[in-house]
Amino acid sequence: MVIHVVKQGETIYSVAQQYNVNPDTLALNNGVAGNGNLAIGQSLVIVFPQATHVVQPGETLDSIANAYGVTVNHLYRNNLALGGRPLIYPGMQLVIQSDRTPIGDYMTGGYAYPYITIDFLNQTLPFMGALIPFTYGFQPDGTLIPLGDQSMIERANAYGTKPVMHLSTLTEGDVFSTELAEQLLNNQSLWSVLINNVLTMMRTKGYYALDVDFEFLGKENAAKYAEFITYARNTLNAQGYPVMVALAPKTSVTQPGVLYEGHDYKALGEAANAVLLMTYEWGYTYGPPMAVSPIQPVENVIEFAVTQIDSRKIFLGISNYGYDFVLPYVPGESKAASISTVQANELAVRTGSTIQYDEKAQAPFFRYFENGTQHEVWFEDARSLQARLQLLKQYNLRGALYWNLNRPNPQNLVVINSLINLQPFNLF
Repeated sequence: MVIHVVKQGETIYSVAQQYNVNPDTLALNNGVAGNGNLAIGQSLVIVFPQATHVVQPGETLDSIANAYGVTVNHLYRNNLALGGRPLIYPGMQLVIQSDRTPIGDYMTGGYAYPYITIDFLNQTLPFMGALIPFTYGFQPDGTLIPLGDQSMIERANAYGTKPVMHLSTLTEGDVFSTELAEQLLNNQSLWSVLINNVLTMMRTKGYYALDVDFEFLGKENAAKYAEFITYARNTLNAQGYPVMVALAPKTSVTQPGVLYEGHDYKALGEAANAVLLMTYEWGYTYGPPMAVSPIQPVENVIEFAVTQIDSRKIFLGISNYGYDFVLPYVPGESKAASISTVQANELAVRTGSTIQYDEKAQAPFFRYFENGTQHEVWFEDARSLQARLQLLKQYNLRGALYWNLNRPNPQNLVVINSLINLQPFNLF
């Protein structure tokens, strides 16, 4: 894999010619549509096929996979043009093997809202060991709030991806309710009600594991939250279901703030089978312009986490989005729009912007004017994703979970395929 940074005057066709690769494949792998126009500073992932196969009459994707001793998912990962579907035709060229520089064996997964399209799931799931539909809520009496997750689970099963049930205190108003969490944590008789309802749902839907995400708990609820996770793990493990818990991005035991004080890393790390570090949202909707996941703050969280939790229990959270900030930033008034990698690159092309790369944050950004207003866009590209995935090896982590999979980013899938030897999702 080579990451090429576009220079002035280059097009998808000239870059493809430079590296002697197929321009259509290059465009598809990097989410470049239409006329192949590129922004100066845009990153392009270049992969080099090492073994290919021309489809013969009567062959199927299964028969081709069997002939080469690989899985169908392996073929999907090497051929994004298939879109995760076994639709081939005589004369079609398939990549059997491409050049790879793996950093090791890791698990991957990602969160997704139920409105994610089936086509996008089909393309993405061969790269994911786990799919986590977002989210199941619950009522004060422990009754679960339903989620339209059936089609997501069906697609996950079709690719051998394990569905993981997500339980949170998120309300219909899209806020994490401290009051709801306290009502549960201070009434242990409700623990069994809620977890029994969870168990019934997991059995009914075919979920593999439970992921718990209670936020903004405050210091006064930290110990009881760890007790609740311990109870959930003991109850569900006995029935064959592991439990994971999401952690706010802390850098010390005593870090102040209602978001951080409710998460005791050591206690929750001991209570759960695995944890997710939510290492994103430094740059956020209502904040000043900056990278969503600047590399040094992310690394600071990991460095603290591995002093409190077995590193092989830890999944690194990776952001799969960016923000379009309006300048000047006005605290309490400014609101940035969420943007995908593909949208960011297309916006840079449309506005004639030059994409820069912040070496300190390890993230791309650019500025543009529209209707007399200046904007600053921070997002993720192949370079920033590669930098974060390298942390898995550096700190001996278990894997990576993406927030979230709803935003198109084929470049990310190509980077995963090059760097990660994907392992089955197993939390025990």
